[in-house]
Amino acid sequence: MNAMTNHRDIYQVLETVLDPEVPVLSVVDLGIVRKVRLDRGTWQVDICPTYSGCPALDVIALDIKVALDQAGFENSQVNYVLDEPWTTDWISESGRKKLKEYGIAPPVGSPDKLAVNPDDRTVPCPICDSTDTVMVSAFGSTACKSLFKCNSCLEPFDYFKCH
Repeated sequence: MNAMTNHRDIYQVLETVLDPEVPVLSVVDLGIVRKVRLDRGTWQVDICPTYSGCPALDVIALDIKVALDQAGFENSQVNYVLDEPWTTDWISESGRKKLKEYGIAPPVGSPDKLAVNPDDRTVPCPICDSTDTVMVSAFGSTACKSLFKCNSCLEPFDYFKCH
């Protein structure tokens, strides 16, 4: 196998590594895998935390290492990169669809706009698609989510915050 085949194979392995807090998203869907490269015989996987205090980051790094080891890439290393802050813009289209199907509203709008006025948003309900929703709490089941309620179907749901 050549390096390009291995590179492609590593990404296929990474597609199987799920985020422990949102187990329908792979680390690739979530956009935290920033770079995969071969450096002096060691595969380097750079990941970026969704935010600096993310409690799942060490679990994610271990899950990546275990998955790569099991796939035959024993000589690998996972690195944290912080030089470009993660943004919800990095969530793949497939990831956004998976969030909605799981019952979590995907991010809406741009992070900059919501930082100025966080209540200025329309969040469609992931269950019935109504836009008649209201934020119940800025804090949801995890720090990266807010709690919303749909006024049409009356169901509560998490919203993946923009940042």
